[in-house]
Amino acid sequence: MADPKGFMTTPRQEWPRRPVEERVRDWNEVYVPGALLPIINQQADRCMDCGIPFCHEACPLGNLIPEWNDLVSREDWRAASDRLHATNNFPEFTGRLCPAPCEAGCVLAINQPAVTIKNVECAIADRAWEEGFAPPSPPDRLSGRTVAVIGSGPTGLAAAQQLTRAGHTVAVYEKDDRAGGLMRYGIPEFKMEKHHLERRLEQMRAEGTRFRTSTAVGRDIGAAELRSRYDAVVIATGATAWRELVVPGRELAGVHQAMQYLPLANRVCEGDLEASPMSAAGRHVVIVGGGDTGADCLGTAVRQGAASVTQLDIYALPGTERDEDVEPWPTYPKIYRLSGAHEEAGELRTAPAADADARLFAASTLRFSGDAEGHVRALHLVEVDARRQPVSGTERELPVDMALLALGFSGPDREDGLIDQLGLAMESRGTIARDAGFATNVPGVFAAGDAARGQSLIVWAIAEGRAVAAAVDRYLTGSSALPAPIGPYDRPMAV
Repeated sequence: MADPKGFMTTPRQEWPRRPVEERVRDWNEVYVPGALLPIINQQADRCMDCGIPFCHEACPLGNLIPEWNDLVSREDWRAASDRLHATNNFPEFTGRLCPAPCEAGCVLAINQPAVTIKNVECAIADRAWEEGFAPPSPPDRLSGRTVAVIGSGPTGLAAAQQLTRAGHTVAVYEKDDRAGGLMRYGIPEFKMEKHHLERRLEQMRAEGTRFRTSTAVGRDIGAAELRSRYDAVVIATGATAWRELVVPGRELAGVHQAMQYLPLANRVCEGDLEASPMSAAGRHVVIVGGGDTGADCLGTAVRQGAASVTQLDIYALPGTERDEDVEPWPTYPKIYRLSGAHEEAGELRTAPAADADARLFAASTLRFSGDAEGHVRALHLVEVDARRQPVSGTERELPVDMALLALGFSGPDREDGLIDQLGLAMESRGTIARDAGFATNVPGVFAAGDAARGQSLIVWAIAEGRAVAAAVDRYLTGSSALPAPIGPYDRPMAV
């Protein structure tokens, strides 16, 4: 604890964002480059080094947060990098993309703004790359065992890196043309520039992990054939089966799923396309769904030059402070949060009729209506009460010529045939069934991440990858020294 009074003398200060007018004209990350390091030492000083660090419990990775806060406050960046990477394979991902349940569990957050844990994490990760503190760590010797990891999202990459470092020969199969899963084609560039991903992939290749892109297991290669080639298989395909909106007019042209829209914008940033064939430029856009994917669509549509953008959230407008009776500390509270995309939309007034920024809260879609050519032209909505029941007399309509559905995901996509070809048992909610050791009903086949857990956070995905790696290592060798931060049935803290 470098400064015993830091939490009393230093206010919370977050990584500043670039001016809205500047950042909406490009696809770079929203934060001011280089503005984090000058403030981060004092922010780390705010850590109380409390006797029972609930931030550990709130983080499924078990990140050693007070330890690396203290090291950062002393500017011992190498040691801080070592402690951070001891529990997290990809801190530059979580430092940018995780909603930071650790901060909700910060003891200081009982009555003050929490320590900026996420910013400290990101600063350490970036400094580690700048100073060369994250070199490849190939194994000293090979085990002679082989593992196939299906899916290259955060779960698949974490599992592959852990198993490669343990000495196994690992091949990662990815159906897209580049590795990274939703981090590649689902997360917009303004939230995480893809050079962060490329850097980790190069590190993994240098350690010995092999990548097989443009290969859909079940379609391009039979799932049973793949299983016969390897000593173990890890299924980490994610939960990519999107939820549908079953309302009249869904079939109209111009109504798309968010994950049909976002990858095209990312491919423009990758240089694959000059312009997105599903661009929001000049269009009146309505996004149905109030979560992170909806916010990603919002920021993307703003940058594409939409005429207007409105986001519908079925939940009521939350307050700005935690409701201790409903969501007591240290659970993650549902409060009003202003993402970079919402800040942009609010300042640019993309949705004049919105309750806040670009969002209409307590709003439910009744139907779409279109023109004679079958293209969507209006969204009809109604206000709902706390039980999500329609409130009589509140019906209205919004002009729309592009609607984006961001309603979440129900489980792994079965279209490629992987699940059926292997004969995997499934849970009633559409996820892959597994036992307490992450094993499926098929010997040697393990399931991890959103494909088995259901839609979750990136920090849980990485924790699942690390834990399944330990389970596979134990299956192959009889024991394992790899860390297993969570079990398959662990869940976030909740009331």
